[in-house]
Formats: sequence, structure tokens, C-alpha cells
Amino acid sequence: MRQKLLSEGAKELSYEIREIVKKADQLRKLGVPICWENIGDPITKHHQLPAWIKKIVSDLAMENDTYSYCPSKGVLETREFLAAQTNGLDGTKITADDITFFNGLGDAIAKVYQFLDPASRIIGPSPAYSTHSSAEAAHANHQPLTYRLDPDNHWYPDVDDLYKKVKYNPNVVGILIINPDNPTGMVYPLETLKWIVDIAREFDLFLIADEIYINITYNEAKAYSLAEVIGHVPGISMKGISKELPWPGARCGWIEYYNRERDESFNNLCQAIDNAKMIEVCSTKLPQLALTKILGDPRFKAYRNETNRQIGRRSKLISSILGNVKEVTFNETCGAFYNTIIFREGVLKPHQTLKIEKEEVQKLVTLWTPPNIPLDKRFVYYLLGAKGICVVPISSFCSHLQGFRVTLLEENEDELIRIFTAIAEGIREFAQS
Repeated sequence: MRQKLLSEGAKELSYEIREIVKKADQLRKLGVPICWENIGDPITKHHQLPAWIKKIVSDLAMENDTYSYCPSKGVLETREFLAAQTNGLDGTKITADDITFFNGLGDAIAKVYQFLDPASRIIGPSPAYSTHSSAEAAHANHQPLTYRLDPDNHWYPDVDDLYKKVKYNPNVVGILIINPDNPTGMVYPLETLKWIVDIAREFDLFLIADEIYINITYNEAKAYSLAEVIGHVPGISMKGISKELPWPGARCGWIEYYNRERDESFNNLCQAIDNAKMIEVCSTKLPQLALTKILGDPRFKAYRNETNRQIGRRSKLISSILGNVKEVTFNETCGAFYNTIIFREGVLKPHQTLKIEKEEVQKLVTLWTPPNIPLDKRFVYYLLGAKGICVVPISSFCSHLQGFRVTLLEENEDELIRIFTAIAEGIREFAQS
């Protein structure tokens, strides 16, 4: 090409959660049965939506108006419904005009970071969720900027680390909160949220809260929404139905702007995001129409509570299997449906392997694990080859820690126990090899 095509930031775009699928598919073609613990899709792990939800969707599909465009910001009645829900939290107040729909939160995340000045940085948690960290790094043409989540303190944010990084880096304009957290399954305590809001207020920053899992809590945990604690600080909350209903294939998410009138620069960012959606005409209409009917149905709360209870039971079962494995640091989860397990210092070494029966599988895994590979990724690839279990290495989540992320989604209890028993055995065998 006569000019360079690719920006430096494009090098930061990665998504190991799906990249590992390519390797798993190669093994599957060689006859290795794969247990998919890499991606948070409840439907693929045997979750069944109630018939009444499916009927709402099917009835809407029979209405002719469903197939037309909707307003660029989203269906007005749906935005009014969601604004009323947020206003009912007794925190900051919004109107329907403070809500914009996107084709999933991935779309929203890309838009938010896309229009920031390249010198302006959003600091986010580490371990990081790849969609956020990749988009932020790509816009800045630089590696992600992160604050520490502490595995020795329930994965809570290290607020001192966050404060120092904000104080001494004047390019930071915003703080990302993921609550409940992906990949750790942690829920931010109320006091921690207030500290983060105080930091944003002190340094004149805005807040981004990814709240896609805000209604997925269990084991007596409560997740506080950004709207409840933000006060007068500008902020954006990101929400959606892919995890909560769950309906991941709908690609339906939205953002809520808080206090946009209090800062001209922040308001200009919000306007640019809305303008970008206007150019696209609109987001998918059917799930927006279904949202009010499903979330507004009196049966939904009981259904969600029971689903959360089942996830909590699975978290206890996983804890009973992995909680006593001495080679790892294990935290029992209380939100979202993931767990991040960290190897203790000194456990992982470059020579370690797991026994693989098929020679052709062994050849592939050897090819995937050169001497310079991160040690947790080496474990993950050997676990995939030897046990057929697909997990994601934590070094791929912008973290110096060594470990892996699993899901809590397998609804067949016997299969869940089998999978996590095999993971525990794999950890011990790998450490002793």
C-alpha cells in the first residue's frame, strides 16, 4: 500500500476468550470431546428460558411493526421504562433522552472509546475484561492502563493503587468499574464504590460502569448500581439483556448517561456517541420491544431469583472441589458467573506438562507451547489437550498474575462436578510433572 493502513492501536485488539476456540476446534476434529468453559453463554450450557418469555418474543415476531426502523436512540417506551427503573433506585435521576441502545455492549464499548481523544485514558481493573481493555488500548495506541484487583482480598479493587495511578497520570480522564466483575465474579462493596466516586470527584474525572451483571448476584451478595452512588459526578452505565434474561444472541445493550449537563466536555462526548448511532440509523428493534414486556412481567423477578440461586449453588460446588487445591488461590464468587483461579507463586514452571494419549494431539499442544509462552497459557493448552476442558488464561486479561478463568454455567450437576474434578486433577498433575 502507498500508505500504512493499520494504526498502532490495532495491535492491542485481542480476545483470547474466542481465540482459544480455534485451538479447541482443531482438537475436536481429532476426536477430543471439548467442555466449553471459556465463554459466558448460559444457553450453550443448557439453560432453558421459560415458555412465557419465548411466547412474548414469538408474539412480537408476528406483529408487522416489529420489522420497521425504530428511533436512533431506541424505542421510546422502552427507554422510558428503563429510566423509571433507574430513577426508582433513589439516586441520580435520568430521562429517556439519557439512554441510547446499541447492538450489544460490545458495540457500545467500541463507540465510547472511539471518540475519546487518543491522549485521554480510561483506567480499568486488572485482571481486565478484554472488550474494554482492547478498545481502550486501541484508541490510545498504547497498552491498557489498569488498577489492581487483589486476589488476597476477595478480588476487591486496590483503592490506594487506583488513587496513585490517577494522581500521577494527568492523561487519565475516566475510571472503569465492572460490577459484578468479569472475570473474577467479585461484587464491589458499597464503601469501595464510594471511594472510587470520591477519586473521580477529586480529579474531575467521569466514571464508566459496566453493569451487565448487576442483577446476577447470589450467596447473600448485593450489587450497588452506579446510579445509587455517583452523586453529581458525570458517568455512563452500560447495561443489557444478554446475561440477565439471558438472550446473548439478541445483541441488545444500552448506556445511561448520568449528570451530562454538569460538564460540557462530557456532554460533548455523549453527543458524539449519540450522533454515531444516528448515522447507523438504529439498533435491533425486536429485543427492545420484548424488554419491557419481559422485565415488567411479575414472573420475571421470581425466575431471576431462582436462576441466581442455582448459580450460587454451583459456586459452592466448585468451591468444594477447588477451594482446597493448595497450588492455587481460590475465591468463592458472589456475582456474575465466572471465577478466576490464580496459581500460587512458584507453582508454574516452564517444563510442566500433562499426559496426552493421542500423538497428533500431543504434537499440536507442543507446537502451541514454545519456551517463551506465558506459563498459565501453557497450563491452559495442556488442560485442553489432556482433559478436553477449554478455559481462558488470566495473562490474557491484562494481568501479570498466572491463572485461568472458568464459568459457573454448566446446569448438569454431574457434568459440573466431573469438569471441575478434572480441572483439580489437572492442576495437581501439572504442578507435580
